[in-house]
Amino acid sequence: MPQSTLTSAAGAAATPSVAPATGGPDAARWWRALPILLLGAFLPVLDAFIVNVALADMGRDLGASEAQLELTVSGYGVAYACTLVAGGRLGDRYGRRRLFLLGMASFTVMSAACGLAPNVTTLIVFRVLQGLTAALMFPQVLAAIQAGFEGADRQKALGVFGLVVGSAGAIGQVVGGLLLHADLFGSGWRPLFLVNVPVGVLALALARRVVPETKAPVAAPIDVRGATFLAATIALLLIPLTLGRAEDWPVWTWIALAAVIPLAALFIATQSRAERSGRTPLVPPSLLRLPAARLGLSALLVFGTCVGGFMFSLAMILQVGHGFTPIRSGLAMAVAATGFLLVALLAQRFVARHGALVLVVGAFVFALGTDAFATVAGVTEESLTLPELLLPLFLAGVGWGMVLVPLLGLTLGALPVDRAGLAGGVLSTALQIGLASGASILGSTLFAVAGDHPDPDAWRNATYAVAAVLTALALLTAALCLRLHLVTRKP
Repeated sequence: MPQSTLTSAAGAAATPSVAPATGGPDAARWWRALPILLLGAFLPVLDAFIVNVALADMGRDLGASEAQLELTVSGYGVAYACTLVAGGRLGDRYGRRRLFLLGMASFTVMSAACGLAPNVTTLIVFRVLQGLTAALMFPQVLAAIQAGFEGADRQKALGVFGLVVGSAGAIGQVVGGLLLHADLFGSGWRPLFLVNVPVGVLALALARRVVPETKAPVAAPIDVRGATFLAATIALLLIPLTLGRAEDWPVWTWIALAAVIPLAALFIATQSRAERSGRTPLVPPSLLRLPAARLGLSALLVFGTCVGGFMFSLAMILQVGHGFTPIRSGLAMAVAATGFLLVALLAQRFVARHGALVLVVGAFVFALGTDAFATVAGVTEESLTLPELLLPLFLAGVGWGMVLVPLLGLTLGALPVDRAGLAGGVLSTALQIGLASGASILGSTLFAVAGDHPDPDAWRNATYAVAAVLTALALLTAALCLRLHLVTRKP
């Protein structure tokens, strides 16, 4: 389909009255299917962060190095981010229900394999495969919501989607802490992966019965060349960021990072050439020429980096720097999750009244919370206690909820409704690149400042450095959201 239609598609996105891709509207049926679909959005994000609280235990049990432990986190994130757009396009072409079922089944199998891995190398391999299978499943959820719901129902469903995705990371660390504390059958960290198996089996059984099938009216061919260039660009960025500091920045990391810019330019050139010739590229450049879409995706990328870095660095600071047990670390994250959930339930109502200015305020509140956490952690002379962290982490959670949930809805509303798989894949990729980059960037910052044998002063300086980076990212998010407000406000 020629991409000149994308500009007019932005208007359609703002008025969500497009009928489902196949069949007539059936709101009751889609509402019954939504909880099952949301599991397909919840589990991939949960598994991106559930391992954070278990890294120390995994290192001791498997004899893993720091770099290998970081790979268990980033290997999943890189594989996931590299293939999300392609996963969305496959759903457009072959059917979203079919790809959802395939992704859920494969994700369940890979989760079991991770939980049974005999060594760290095997675990890393299965984590990469788990990320690939998650990328088949996740974009089908957004695409199905876009295709199956109309009008106010679509906005409500998107609000629930944002709530589920936004809270999944925090809930993952809480659940991880509880499972580690329980130490079921003396299995240590392994239930963090094995818990997905019964959930996945149940989801598969229900999805086959209640989730309707949809696909794009005109199935565009898969842009294999574009998918390869995009995957290579993301991998060459995130892998060196993850492993560089732990391996003392060998030459290959600098070569890889230097290759990112020309490879990204080559990707953009191939996408532009394909669009001019009337073909359907993986990420149409005209999509990014829509101001609201461009600003929303940029803000999502930056704030995703904030959230990913916040959750990873918080787990490391509390457990390694202050001796928190996994359960205490999980409870600390539960405080942030509580703030997130309380605000996220009301965020859409505030945005309807005040527009994207709500996101600007939320970014400042998030920065205030992270700075307050760093101050409390830095000035505490004796052992840090959970009550001291309640207000800072609650504030961070409030800011998180004020930004992420409405930003997902505003960004998706700026993307073409008639190409739901593409929209879901692009949005999911921006968010996942941010989450994975955040863990890599903030993790590298934290350990670079702390050093190999950190004392309390080194941890204090490392905490301040992390807070400074998070504050800068939050302020950049605020600036982008202010521009988004100016673009999307009603005259």
